[in-house]
Order: sequence, then structure tokens, then C-alpha cells
Amino acid sequence: MNEEPTSTSPLKDEADSLRVVVSEPLAYSESKASARSRIIPSGEDLRFFNNTGGFKFPLKEIGEAESSSRGMDNIFGIKKPPRFPEDLDDASDSPVVLNVEFRGRLVISMDEFKKSREEKEAEGAKDAAMGLKLEGEFKSVDRMKMVNNSERNAEKHETVSASGSSVNVAMLDKRTKAVPPKVPFHIPTIRRPQDEYNIRVNNKNEPFRHVCLDTGDGNLIHPLVKLSVVDFVDRKSGSEPVEPLHLESTPFKLVETQDDLRMVAAKLQDVDEFAVDLEHNQYRSFLGLTCLMQISTRDEDFVIDTLKLRIYVGQYLREVFKDHSKRKVMHGADRDILWLQRDFSIYVCNLFDTGQASRVLQMERNSLEYLLHHFCGVEANKDYQNADWRLRPIPDEMLKYAREDTHYLLYIYDHMKRTLLAESSDANDLILEVYKRSSTICMQLYKKEIFTDTSFLSIYGLRDADLNAMQLAVASGLYQWRDYIARVEDESTGYILPNKTLIQIAKQLPRSPEALRLLVKFTRPSVEKHMHSIIGIINSSIIHSSTFEAIAQQLKEERIEAVSHKLSGY
Repeated sequence: MNEEPTSTSPLKDEADSLRVVVSEPLAYSESKASARSRIIPSGEDLRFFNNTGGFKFPLKEIGEAESSSRGMDNIFGIKKPPRFPEDLDDASDSPVVLNVEFRGRLVISMDEFKKSREEKEAEGAKDAAMGLKLEGEFKSVDRMKMVNNSERNAEKHETVSASGSSVNVAMLDKRTKAVPPKVPFHIPTIRRPQDEYNIRVNNKNEPFRHVCLDTGDGNLIHPLVKLSVVDFVDRKSGSEPVEPLHLESTPFKLVETQDDLRMVAAKLQDVDEFAVDLEHNQYRSFLGLTCLMQISTRDEDFVIDTLKLRIYVGQYLREVFKDHSKRKVMHGADRDILWLQRDFSIYVCNLFDTGQASRVLQMERNSLEYLLHHFCGVEANKDYQNADWRLRPIPDEMLKYAREDTHYLLYIYDHMKRTLLAESSDANDLILEVYKRSSTICMQLYKKEIFTDTSFLSIYGLRDADLNAMQLAVASGLYQWRDYIARVEDESTGYILPNKTLIQIAKQLPRSPEALRLLVKFTRPSVEKHMHSIIGIINSSIIHSSTFEAIAQQLKEERIEAVSHKLSGY
């Protein structure tokens, strides 16, 4: 007979955790709900606790809500599926970031519970054949190791360790609509790579130094300056595109040591072309960090852990990227080129950008996802496009996604090259145009964000916020404080203080710590730590706000003009 747990029973914590999710609104206490979610049981533990009434009843409430028309959205009071904010600085306020841990865990636990009986029966038959004795209905078995991933179409769940902390990544089937995005943009429990791998960057408010291009007289000379784009064009035609090896049968190496990186550099010396892509993370660092580099030849795939090997990547790969006799195939390389320069002092020569080629060919779409489908019949899983690539060890599904971004690129290049040559003429050399555009991308040089007195005008949403001079003065002061703290602590400005919150503070002008805390909805360590300094900045900015009268008037005129243009367009 099932009994209600007493006040001292450990089951009470489990039941209370579920009641928090059911009864309390998300904004009430995110940190409280997130902490409680970590003790919500799953798998065998969930099956055990469900035999107690005190735990079963709140679980039943969740099950009823989950099966309703809006599913999990009803539980959390979210009327529409969460989306990533347009401004990544505000991403930390998004329900996606705040809830992905405990929402994902809850969905996984419920799904496991629903399937457990069927799995138990199948397992029981197998165990009986092996002569194993089942101890009741609660035999301790790690289900995640016993079930083949290919058989779990409705759910793929992987538990990985990140710096000593257990991190859950849930990959749910597309048919599950009322759940958060499959892959979290930011996993709060991951230790910062700067701390984990002793990564040090220069965040000072000074121009970025391109040390490998500096000639000593202040001039920066890119290696492409001395080369002719015409020499890069391969005009040999007639050969059929080289079919890529199946992904599963292609030799693959996750490069995590200096010796492995040396091996990759040696192999690239023996090829005439290779495909490249990068995975990047902008959150929790001021400039951003390149987390992975994918490289594919015709015969092998490599994924380089550029967090672990950051100081060695340029040392071993700089020359092969610079070598103009080797073709590098990339897709949408605009930002990748800048990240290669910023993190590894790598400068690319002889680039064929398939994104530019798709534009020259005026294809229906220009995304890599479309090209993979169009040329290779591959359906790319773009759930990982905004994944937290700082996660270590890297889950197999994320590695597969990373490999797909380069594995097929050389084959796509073959197809595009044939079409470009076939449709070119003396007056319209299409393939040369692609190389010209690609070289222009390579020639751009990375520039660090520099703080100026007018930098605050670039705050996302500020120009439309209709702020007066006093409010603009506060926005400027907060922006300067945020920029300074972010540089010193190597944090993203959105983590320190999101743009949306900054504008709200400027609008409402809180003059006390209590009033400020009411505006900062969720815990901001930097805000709490510097609370009195922020209040001082607000008060000082208000006193000196007269200098912002002209800027306020200019912004007002710009808004009026924009509205006028919009109305005249109807």
C-alpha cells in the first residue's frame, strides 16, 4: 500500500520539485526551479518514486497538462514556442536559456517513465534467456547503455561530463512540438573555456594587432596582395564529380593533442584541396571563442578541438592555409575568415566559397543546408547550428553535425565548378567572379570593438526606445560600465547586462538598490557585485545629462523621418 511521504522523508523533496514546476510561474524564481529540477528523478528512480502517492499525484498533474492541446507550454505559461532572441545579448533572458536544463530533464523523465514498462518486458525476456534473476520490478539497469540509439527514434539522450559537472543534452524527435529547442544555446553548468584551458586574450580598448601581417612600418600586407586571383581558377572540365565516401565509412579523427594536430598538418601538405568550417561561441567571453575546426579531404574527416589546442593551431596550420597552391573550400566564410585571424593568426589564400558560388549561379537558396539537399540528398540537422560548442566531451550527434558541414563540400565544389564553367562566356566569366568574391572575403581584416563616447548608440533597440536626454545619459553611463567590466572579466556584454535590461534601467532611472533589483529580473552576478557603483553611475549621469540634449533631439528627428518614409511607402 502506497503511503504519503512524511515531512522528513526524502521523497518529499522529489514531490516538491514537481509541484514547483506545476504551480509556480517561471519568472517567480528561475534559480529555485532550476535547482529543484536537478533532484527530479529519471529512469529507474522515477519508476521507484512513482509508487509513492506523494510523488505520483504531482506527476499525474504534469502528465495531464502535457497531454493537453498546448502540452508543456501550459505548464510553463508560455503561449508560443520559445525562439532565440534577435539580439544575442539578450539571449540570457530567453526562456530557452533559463529553462532548457529542467524542462529538458522533465520531458526526458516523463518519456522514460511512459516507456519503462514496455522496455522492462523486453528486457525481462532477454534476461531470462541469459539465466539472470530479476529482483522484483526494480532491477537497477542503466537504460541509456542498453538501448541502441538507432532504435530510439522518439528520443536521444546523452549524459556527458563537463569539468566535473553532469550536463544533460536532450535530442527529441521533431514530432514533439511543445518542448524547448533540442540543443541549448547556452549550458550554464559548463565551466568557461578561458578558465578550463587557461585561455588568455587581449581585451584592452585598443586596435587588434595582426602580428603576422605587420611589416614594422605600420602597414599590413595580406599575402593575397602579391597573388593573382586568376591563377586560382581551375578550368579543367569534363571530369565527373568525385562521389564522397559514406560518412560512416570515412576515416575520422577527433584531434585533441598536439601530436594529432601535427599529423593533420602533415596530411594537408600532401593534398591540393581541403574543406574547412568553424564552430564558434559568442556567449561568456568578450570577443568570442572558436570552439572547433572541421577539415575534410577527399579521404578523411578531422575535427580539431580548438579550445584545447588554441595556442598550437596557428603554429601547425598557418602555412597550409596561406599556401596558394592549395584550394580551400568553405561555405559562407565571411565570419570564419575573421575568427581564423583573431584566434590563430591564420590568413587564407585561394578560397572557393560555395555560398558565393550559389549566388553567382542564382540558385534558389544559398544556405549550406540547401546545397547539401540539392547536390547530395542529405538532410542536415540544423538543430545544432546554435548549439553550445563549448561542451566537452562533444556528443556524437554534435560531432556528426560538425563533420557534415565539410564532408560533402568538395563534392559540392565539383558540381558547382562544372556548372560555372558550362555557363561562363568570354564576357561573363562566372567561375572567375566566384574567386574574386571569395578573395575579397579573405582580404577583410579582423577589427576589435573599440569603445568611444558614442558607442552606446549602437545598443540594439536604443534608437527606437524614445529616450530623453536624461535617459540617454544613463544609457551611456551603463554602457561604459558594462564595456569595462566585460573586458576585465572576459565576459560577453549580454551576460553582464543585456541590452533590453540596460534600456529598461535607463527608462525607469532607479535610484536605490531595491529599485534596481526589481528591474533586473534574474540574478546578474556583476550587477549584484557592483550594485552601489551602478546606482552611483545612474545618479551621476542624471546630473550631467544636459550634454545629451542634442543627441536626444537628433534621434527624435531620425524616428520622425523613419515614420514619414514608412507612411509614404503605402
